[in-house]
Amino acid sequence: MKYNRVPSELISGPFFNRALTINGLSVVESCAHIIRTQGAMLLEEHLLLYVRSGQNVITHGKATYVVKQHEMLLMKKNTLMQYDKTGQYDSVLFFLKDEFLLDFIRIANIKDTTTKESAAISPKPVTERMQKFIESVVPYFSEPENVDEGLLRIKMLELLYDVAATDKNLLQQLLQMKHPVKSELTAIVEENFTNPITIEQLAYLSGRSLASFKRDFNTIYNIPPSDWIRIKRLNKAKEALENTDLSVLDICYMVGFENPSHFSRIFKEHFGYPPSAVRQPGINEPDSNKN
Repeated sequence: MKYNRVPSELISGPFFNRALTINGLSVVESCAHIIRTQGAMLLEEHLLLYVRSGQNVITHGKATYVVKQHEMLLMKKNTLMQYDKTGQYDSVLFFLKDEFLLDFIRIANIKDTTTKESAAISPKPVTERMQKFIESVVPYFSEPENVDEGLLRIKMLELLYDVAATDKNLLQQLLQMKHPVKSELTAIVEENFTNPITIEQLAYLSGRSLASFKRDFNTIYNIPPSDWIRIKRLNKAKEALENTDLSVLDICYMVGFENPSHFSRIFKEHFGYPPSAVRQPGINEPDSNKN
């Protein structure tokens, strides 16, 4: 599964969704009039997702959020999220940069009342006020070249005013989003090591440069991240082979490997026997002659 970095990749091939962009934010209209579509996204910016029709099941780490028609979900940047869209799906995605959030907090004269405890992430029903606002933005997608940047910025400020007025928890999320802090490295890698994700993408999710990520990782685990991920995946695969009836192929993909032949080869190199031998009594013992 490819993890598309958004919003940049949503407004280019192969997606070509209708979009409005100004400095500091992007608005994307995403329609998928099919029964079901699945995929994943790496958020480059904060995201407010509004589902106009259909349903979207968002998975982030161990958490799952079911966003139904006329509901919205606010997600912070540097997040890896998987989606599962069903029904006659139609949505509007608002991407917001930190600078825009800071402008809103200043203009709205909102005092920073954030707490150390993170605001809970959950789908929220959209009020009639917000529904009418979002529908007022939709016609802009038909003529983006005629949309004045100043007007669009005012509309997006209106959106944030509506979000802040909808729910105190949403306001807390907005306030906490403006603090660009590094994510806990151990939580990031533990949540994502079974995903087919690169070291560069893990570094991005943790809010670090690649060099900083590798340095911090080695300090914590005393092993390069690529070696740690390979060993974690292999141990999880062995556990699944011993305790489930899943096929070797299914387990290969489940733990994050994308090439079954490569999986079988490194499994045998690590344990001394192939994955298929795990379920054969008397065979799954390491070769005593193996160096």
